Amino acid sequence: MVLLDGRPDGEHVRLTEIHSQTPRCASTPRVAEVLAGLGLLEDNTTPAIRSWIARSTAELPPGFAAAVREWLLVLLDGDARSRPRSHASIYAYFAAVRPLIGRWSADRGHIREVTADDIRAGLGQLRGNPLRTTTIAVRSLFRFAKKRGLIFANPAQRLKVGDSRTSLLPMSDAEIKAATQAVANPAQRLIIALAAVHAARWEAIRDLTLDDLDLPSRRITLAGHPQRLGDLSYQALRAWLDHRHATWPHTPNRHVLISASTALGDQPASNSYLGKNLKRHGVSIERIRRDRVLHEALTARADPLHLTLVFGISQTAAGKYALIARDILADPPDQETGTQHDRSPGEAQ
Repeated sequence: MVLLDGRPDGEHVRLTEIHSQTPRCASTPRVAEVLAGLGLLEDNTTPAIRSWIARSTAELPPGFAAAVREWLLVLLDGDARSRPRSHASIYAYFAAVRPLIGRWSADRGHIREVTADDIRAGLGQLRGNPLRTTTIAVRSLFRFAKKRGLIFANPAQRLKVGDSRTSLLPMSDAEIKAATQAVANPAQRLIIALAAVHAARWEAIRDLTLDDLDLPSRRITLAGHPQRLGDLSYQALRAWLDHRHATWPHTPNRHVLISASTALGDQPASNSYLGKNLKRHGVSIERIRRDRVLHEALTARADPLHLTLVFGISQTAAGKYALIARDILADPPDQETGTQHDRSPGEAQ
């Protein structure tokens, strides 16, 4: 091979050399693949995004360029306390803060001179998703600058992302503890399991009938959407059905959840049934259900199509959860907006 002729044994071949010296009759990617397999390839090319970061930040005012460049590179590579961000997030963050930097630089010569009022003035013209994305980007930039000693105080420290994200934060430890303590009988365990595993609404749980169950195949149909029964919900369902049969062995009611007042008829459980079992303990089925969908969005890399297929929710709702998940993945919540944890409600039961 031309590239190895006269080269000391074990010396790596740079990728730029392959591009410049490989004969036209040979395949450059194939040559690189062979050398990589032999452990002799050194990729000394600059990824496109690094070139873009250098080029884009060079156009910023001098008092801001270095800080923004370092920030973007840390987002790209990650550090000891944060994972690398996706290229899409990096492009989006820079696009969000660049107009603000242009506005700030008219009166401020350095990033350390930017005040909280300057930030609020820049964000005041934004609404909806652009406001949320820009807020997250600004918080990330100034938190980085403060950590690296580039500014004396963080003017974005008290900046909040907004109610739309806060309302869908993962459940807090206190909420999980309350749900765990509330589980005292088979009916309560079943309700929480269906909400925590299948993101089922109370209406879907209330209307569930025996015809919607296929226990041998471990399948369940909730609100017309067939799903596979997870271990937690399967065990909770079997325990409830055993209790149901022992308590009302001759009931004609086909609804899965029944009580003493509905066992002799054919009506589903009432809303007061939920209140008696869980609401009075401070447990919200809707909160647990939302937490389940959000947890899936976080683990599935915020893919709305996946959420629609798993839970049967609308594309609009799936898109909303995916957007919130992307925000959380890009900038995990802190004490100002909530506390993120790595437990799902299903694991807490």
